Amino acid sequence: MDETIGNNPGSEHDMLALQIQDLKAQLLDFKLKNELAEKELVQLRKENGQLKRVPLFVAVVVDVLDKGEVYLRQQGNNQEYVTSVNEKLHRTLKPGTKVAVNNTLSIVKIIGNVFDSRIRVMELEEQPDVTFEQVGGLKEEIEEVREAVEYPLTKPEIYERIGVEPPKGILLYGPPGTGKTLIAKAVAHNSNARFIRMSGSELVHKYIGEGAQLVRELFILARERAPSIVFIDEIDAIGSMRMHDGTSGSAEVQRTLMQLLAEMDGFGNRGNVRIMAATNRIDMLDPALLRPGRFDRIIQVPLPDADSRREILKIHTAKMTMKDVDLEAIVSQTEKTTGAELQAVAREAGMIAVRRDAEAVEQDDFTAAIKKVKREEHKAQAQDTRMYI
Repeated sequence: MDETIGNNPGSEHDMLALQIQDLKAQLLDFKLKNELAEKELVQLRKENGQLKRVPLFVAVVVDVLDKGEVYLRQQGNNQEYVTSVNEKLHRTLKPGTKVAVNNTLSIVKIIGNVFDSRIRVMELEEQPDVTFEQVGGLKEEIEEVREAVEYPLTKPEIYERIGVEPPKGILLYGPPGTGKTLIAKAVAHNSNARFIRMSGSELVHKYIGEGAQLVRELFILARERAPSIVFIDEIDAIGSMRMHDGTSGSAEVQRTLMQLLAEMDGFGNRGNVRIMAATNRIDMLDPALLRPGRFDRIIQVPLPDADSRREILKIHTAKMTMKDVDLEAIVSQTEKTTGAELQAVAREAGMIAVRRDAEAVEQDDFTAAIKKVKREEHKAQAQDTRMYI
C-alpha cells in the first residue's frame, strides 16, 4: 500500500486539494451562519431593550409658568400637574405643545403636533388633474370662486394695492351633479396651496367631543400648511339648523358645528386659510354658518343652459369617434339636465356603440342614451327643486 502511495504522489496531492476546498467551503458556510446569528442576536437585544424600556406618556402644555415650571395635562386620563424643566426647554414651550413625559412626570422631549390619521389622509399630496377648461359653462360662477379663493393666494399684491380684504370663504350650492365638487378640484389644481378636502359626514362621530377635536386638528393642520384651502363637501351633514331633539347624537353634532363656527370666525387668527364648502340643501344650514365673515360669498351653481350644455357635451365627446352626430339636436333634447347627466349620456352612447361593435358613435346611440339616462334619473329629478333657488 505504501508503495502505491509513493508511486502516485499526484493522486495524494489531488486528494489533499479536494479536502482543503471542502474545508474552505465549510468555513464559508459557517461564516454565513455566524453572520446571520449575529444579526438575529442584535435584533433580539434591540427587542429586549424595547421591552425593558419605560414607556413615555403624551401630555399637553396648558400654561407656561414662572420659575421654570410648566402646567401639563396628560392625555387619556386628563390628569393635570405642574412640573419643572430646564431654562432652555422652558423657553421653547408654549400652550398647546405636545410633549412626552416619563413615569416621574418629567418632560423628556417635545413631540409637536401629532394629527389624527383621519386628518392626515384629508390632505391632498398630489393636485387633481381637473382644470377650469374641463368645467363646461359656469363662467361667472368660476370667476367668483377664483376671485375669492385662488387669486388671493396667487396674486395677493392686487388686493394689497386696492386695499381690500378678499372673502374668507365661499359656499357653493345647487342641485346634485351641477359641478360644485368639480370646481373645487379645479381650484386645487390651479392654486399653489395645500388643499385639504373632507366630507361633512366625516366629522360626525359617536363619542362626545370627538367631532370637535377633529375640527380643531383640521384647522391646526391648515394653519401649519398655509397657504391652504379647506374644502368641506356636503356641509349640511354638520351644518344643519340647531334644533335640540333630546338625543345625545344631536347634541354632539351641534358641538361639532359650534367648534366649526369658532374656527371659521372666532377670536383665534385663522391665518392664510381659505374655506370652500358645497351643499345640495342650503335650506337646512344654520343661519350662523351663512353670515358674512364665515361665508362671504354664497354662489348658486345652477342647471346648465343651452350654451353650457353644448360646452359640456363637447368636453365629454372630445375623444370619441363620432359619425354624423348633431350636437345641437342633443342639446335641445337634454333640457333641464345636469352636467353629470350629460357626462352619463356621452358615456352611455359610447357603450351602446361598443355593444353593437360599431366603428363610431352615431346619432341614434345618443338618442337611446338620452332616453335611458332620463328614465334612470326621473325619480331623482322629481324632488322639489325650490330648495336650490
